[in-house]
Amino acid sequence: MFFSIYRNIYFFFILLLLISCKIIPNELNTMKLKREKMVKTQIEARGITNKSIIEAMIKIERHKFVPEEYYKFAYDDGPLPIGYEQTISQPYIVAYMTNELYPKKDDKALEIGTGSGYQAAVLSVLVKDVYSIEIVNSLCEKTKEMLEKEKYNNIHVQCGDGYKGWPEKAPFDLIIITAAPPEIPKPLINQLAKGGRMIVPVGEFYQELILIKKDSKGNIEKERLIPVRFVPMTGEAQKRKIHD
Repeated sequence: MFFSIYRNIYFFFILLLLISCKIIPNELNTMKLKREKMVKTQIEARGITNKSIIEAMIKIERHKFVPEEYYKFAYDDGPLPIGYEQTISQPYIVAYMTNELYPKKDDKALEIGTGSGYQAAVLSVLVKDVYSIEIVNSLCEKTKEMLEKEKYNNIHVQCGDGYKGWPEKAPFDLIIITAAPPEIPKPLINQLAKGGRMIVPVGEFYQELILIKKDSKGNIEKERLIPVRFVPMTGEAQKRKIHD
């Protein structure tokens, strides 16, 4: 009798194991299909065809960068809240900003506003190193821990105010800012390498993406791109706005 009970328990746990093994691959496959659909309908359909960026957007698992209650919305066409009054950007905007930077394998990138870490993760498969700064300390520590756990070894996160950049690691081939200052921070322009590109949402009530290119002589060219909506840049950028 006891043997029969133990045998039934044994087979019950084996059954649970088999079910879980079947569910996990199915779930992973479902998420991959969602990413592929996201890329086809939201990104390629809007004119982004850079093969490396398309592959990066399919590879990076966006659902891992959002709170669990938003998993099912992770591949929808819009931003999502991540707590701390911050958001993860719309997939298309991530792809668009990345595309405008023309990332190359040997590039060193600076990101201002780590947030969930998703933008940094996309860049990490396209460039050599990503240096990222997040001003919200609790979010910074949480994202840093997640990126380390997921083995994003070429992403380096610093907690602090990104207005003054990361001078110890400058110059940067690429700079991407994922929060909107009222005007472009001059320290970041100074840290942009010759031949480099920077993209930043600028403005308060009305915001637009600005692309900044620095030529081989250090001359600056600015190009207005598209209207956007980002959370405001806080810290030094906010203080300067008050004093102006």
